[in-house]
Amino acid sequence: MSIWEYANPKKFITTTERVIPALWVASAICIVVGLIWGFFFTGDEVRQGATVKIIYLHVPSAMLAINIWVMMLATSLVWLIRRHHVSALAARAAAPVGMVMTLIALVTGAIWGQPTWGTWWVWDPRLTSFLILFLFYLGYMALWEAIEDADTAADLTSFLCLVGSVFALLSRYAVNFWNQGLHQGASIMRTAAVTGTDTEEKVNNIYFYPLMLCIVGFVLLFLALLFYRTGTEIRSRRIKALLARERVMA
Repeated sequence: MSIWEYANPKKFITTTERVIPALWVASAICIVVGLIWGFFFTGDEVRQGATVKIIYLHVPSAMLAINIWVMMLATSLVWLIRRHHVSALAARAAAPVGMVMTLIALVTGAIWGQPTWGTWWVWDPRLTSFLILFLFYLGYMALWEAIEDADTAADLTSFLCLVGSVFALLSRYAVNFWNQGLHQGASIMRTAAVTGTDTEEKVNNIYFYPLMLCIVGFVLLFLALLFYRTGTEIRSRRIKALLARERVMA
């Protein structure tokens, strides 16, 4: 079985319709259990107190905000190279989800930053690149809506996705590129490390396990939304094609 079989719209819809219900259930279980575990069954952090618990929303949404754009980049490249309509429609379907995840990350980051840094917003490299990524999501969606011809829209949005990928990478690695700003570097998957006189530690296991459960839940939720919305986009494209054919025959 080849992955290119799912470039066939009918094959894609019939396959994803079988897994979408399981994805809805699994994502709901993971998110609900992870949030209840994290908010009510973990203690306050020594320095940040109860505000650290916003990590269960901030980190999963921020991770998805970046990786959804990377997924859109991959499917856009497939469209540009192989001209598979399902890949272009999958990128279009993913964009609103990525936009919402980016917005959640920005809002929760501001809420977390106010008591931690003493300010709602700073022009930190990572925060700024994240804001620009959010604007790219909006621009991508607007470009799809502004162009009537679907293939032309897919071409132009694919090129926009290539440009926006720079800011997706900056959002992920800005802390490594610039030694400035308030936002810390990655702290989930690394072991404790000593840098100069400062000790950077990974997330404590008390918070790590419910956080991982929330991340898995958010990923499963994205897959469910992606499959559902892509199927909707395929059907919408088919309806428009049938209506156009009827107008020509009339």
